[in-house]
Amino acid sequence: MPVITLPDGSKRTFDHSVTVHEVASSIGAGLARAALAGRVNGKVVDTSSVIDGDAELAIITDKDPDGLDVIRHSTAHLLAQAVKQLYPEAQVTIGPVIEDGFYYDFSYSRPFTPEDLAQIEQRMAEISKADLPVKRRELPRDEAVQHFLGMGEKYKAEIIASIPAGEPIGLYGQGDFEDLCRGPHVPSTGKLKAFKLMKVAGAYWRGDHRNEMLQRIYGTAWANDKELKEYLHRLEEAEKRDHRKIGRELDLFHMQEEAPGAVFWHPKGWSVFQRLISYMREVQAKAGFEEVNAPEIMDVSLWQQSGHLEKFGENMFLTRTPDERLYAIKPMNCPGHVQIFKQGIRSYRDLPLRFAEFGKVHRYEPSGALHGLMRVRAFTQDDAHLFITPDQITEESVKVTQLILDIYRDFGFDDVRIKFSDRPPQRVGADAVWDQAEAALKAAAVAAGIEFTLNKGEGAFYGPKLEFVLRDAIGRDWQCGTLQVDLNMPGRLGAHYIDEAGQKQTPVMLHRAIFGSLERFFAILLEHHAGRLPAWLAPVQAVVMGITDRQSAYVESVAEGLKNQGFRVTSDLRNEKVGFKIREHTLQRVPYLLVAGDKEVAANLVSVRTRNGKDLGTMQLATFVERLRIELDSRGRAVGED
Repeated sequence: MPVITLPDGSKRTFDHSVTVHEVASSIGAGLARAALAGRVNGKVVDTSSVIDGDAELAIITDKDPDGLDVIRHSTAHLLAQAVKQLYPEAQVTIGPVIEDGFYYDFSYSRPFTPEDLAQIEQRMAEISKADLPVKRRELPRDEAVQHFLGMGEKYKAEIIASIPAGEPIGLYGQGDFEDLCRGPHVPSTGKLKAFKLMKVAGAYWRGDHRNEMLQRIYGTAWANDKELKEYLHRLEEAEKRDHRKIGRELDLFHMQEEAPGAVFWHPKGWSVFQRLISYMREVQAKAGFEEVNAPEIMDVSLWQQSGHLEKFGENMFLTRTPDERLYAIKPMNCPGHVQIFKQGIRSYRDLPLRFAEFGKVHRYEPSGALHGLMRVRAFTQDDAHLFITPDQITEESVKVTQLILDIYRDFGFDDVRIKFSDRPPQRVGADAVWDQAEAALKAAAVAAGIEFTLNKGEGAFYGPKLEFVLRDAIGRDWQCGTLQVDLNMPGRLGAHYIDEAGQKQTPVMLHRAIFGSLERFFAILLEHHAGRLPAWLAPVQAVVMGITDRQSAYVESVAEGLKNQGFRVTSDLRNEKVGFKIREHTLQRVPYLLVAGDKEVAANLVSVRTRNGKDLGTMQLATFVERLRIELDSRGRAVGED
């Protein structure tokens, strides 16, 4: 007699084995219709899955994150079925869930075209409307191999042949289509109603360039049409906000093949980049951080000792000198900061010591992974390391957490999610040390009053971390800042201090990054603000222009006066219509457009417009200056110090 415990704590007793669907039906017909899967003792299973003993059960619907994964997984099978019906000679391979959707790889004699995708999507809709039951069965491995070979599906047969003998193979069928899969899946194709095929790309079989090139069809799937439309709208917005496009339009930076993964900064872009550094330099100095600088190239033995070579060796740039000494270009700043800490005798009275660096680091990223400023090979970190005693972990972690959140607010990010990442499979240090570090970081997070979710197994190789995830203006999440508790690396590199009893002790090291990669944060800022950077950060804060040549002297004098007060201002004296100038500078996202005609010159005024098209009217220059000062101060900036 299974006793089923539901999420609200209530229990239901049955006098026979029962399926997830039957339990849902016993609760209500509406829930049974909405059920996509079940979570039995923490494991997601089909609604047809049988429960024959006491269990905890949650019914998964499209409102559950697991439900969305089941929908996307099942929609990949829907895609494969449609392709097989339309193109019987095509062979199916794998079709996993990915972020925001799914893909499926096919082997076919010719490339799929956009017209093909439209037909495939239409056939998917027809199969969905048919509401075909989805049924699972199992076969012994060798029988499953022969089954798929008999269907002409050599790729499926190869996958199954690589599975250990004796392990049962799960197959899911819907109508005339059957596929290899662990599941779970929706109970019928009618549950799949909101999907769209996005694109087709090439992909090597099993990711090996020596194998056949397959065709990968990408798609997205959502719980309903509203969510699908919202997602497609976000994609449209993301395309408009692409930082690479904005970088070209605003003449900020470029990248070229001769320096893959490295940035050529143009004057306006470099001025913004330096302003990010100036801002962080000022804020962290007030928070007690001292700026240091460590060499970019160090002997590889240091990286062996720290553990970086074992963990990141294949992504490090190595160089051998004529005397056969092997060096590494630094991929991180932490070992260098430990070397600075080790100079001289450190006392517990010296702690905490907070070292910060805008360190240029280099990491080899595969060419296919490079993406504008988001994924580069050479970048700048706003890295900091705090050397502290064990009893300072909580206090210092709370201070760093508050500092991170305050800084994000200055840049317009008020929606910040925090993840706690615990020990990864590949790590240094004993489990007991990891237990201590994880407990300390969790205690600090609680003391800071922050809520966090678990990001299991994603800690750094030397310690657990908090990850700070920014949600941007169109709902995308960006992981930026980190705070890590490290009880391993200082000891590996021989760092110590003298405690109250005169004994050597190994310091705790907190690793802290806020922007993370300045290049990547720059890109995130551009996309979040759609290129309309806040006035305190914009490369040009205002442009002054005349209606005719008669105002040129006045325009120059206004621009010069604003520059002398510390503002970033240009003048536009071109012999063009003022409407053309306004449009052009609006497209350049200049925050304020100041226009002067004969009337403004006579009254010593300026007519002020914003880049958003708002007409602020005519005003005294001093009034505009006060308005701009207030705006800059509201962003936490000291005016004129840029």
